[in-house]
Amino acid sequence: MRIDSFSAPTMVTWQLTRDCSLACLHCCTDSAPGRALPHELSRERALSLAREIAAAGVPYAMIVGGEPTLVPHFAEVCRTLSDGGVLLKIETNGMDFDPAVLKGLEVRSVQVSLDGAVQATFAKQRPGGDLARVLATCRAVAAAGLPLEITFAPTTLNIAEASAVIDLALSLRAFRFNTGKLMRVGTAAKLWERLEPSAAQYAEFRALLDRRAKELAGRLELCYEPFSLEEELSGRGLEPSGTLLVLPDGRVKAAAPLPFVCADLSRASFLEAWDAYRKAWSDPRVLNAVERLAADPALSAKANQWFSLDSLSQDLPAVV
Repeated sequence: MRIDSFSAPTMVTWQLTRDCSLACLHCCTDSAPGRALPHELSRERALSLAREIAAAGVPYAMIVGGEPTLVPHFAEVCRTLSDGGVLLKIETNGMDFDPAVLKGLEVRSVQVSLDGAVQATFAKQRPGGDLARVLATCRAVAAAGLPLEITFAPTTLNIAEASAVIDLALSLRAFRFNTGKLMRVGTAAKLWERLEPSAAQYAEFRALLDRRAKELAGRLELCYEPFSLEEELSGRGLEPSGTLLVLPDGRVKAAAPLPFVCADLSRASFLEAWDAYRKAWSDPRVLNAVERLAADPALSAKANQWFSLDSLSQDLPAVV
């Protein structure tokens, strides 16, 4: 089914803030301590937006950041969505997450990033990170009866520890291990020469994932397909997803790896933003940009240079 027939998104990914307690080298959102966007949504608008999302019948929402738990109204947003029938996924760095804030809510999963099996590696990729503290959070999540997912972003710094991190995920009672090729977006794009694994490293990594997926079938799901942006775009073609990506200040992206913004929820209603998103996917500038990105995934490095489709002339040179 095409999104033209959808009355609302099938999922909302909502970046509550760009502020974070860590300054990860691979961060796709350029998040870091003190780096909140100007004019991030107020508590009042965030809660009214949560009510709009629920009223529209959206079944599933991912609450992400930055570190979403740093937002004072994080718990209120989650409760408003859950009370409205929206299933939640929370993405956190695990440094200061208390699973008690989700007690009684409809939670699909809590996703925690583990980018190293030992403290030295973990802190190198995630400056300011404390592996022991994050592991304690993972255990608390599992003890609270919340489904736990582990995410691993492979770089030259940590790819040799991938199998050990998979073992950690298993020991923490995670149900899923998420990974794939490093995305050339945000902070990672700025440090690409330092972070990008070689073709040989990626080949070995993918073989490892294939091997361990068979070994752990029924015990831990290894989620790594599509493995890269190229594979995702070639598999999906020009069909947009039913996901609405909301930035911390309320702007809505036409697609995560593209720089185009198609709506602004600080002024528009949720359903108005959904209509604008669907219209954006008939805009030749968006369709041409997706084609170029499929041919040259390095263009994703420009994804965080946001441009409103309304402010761009049809005659301007392509942004990507």
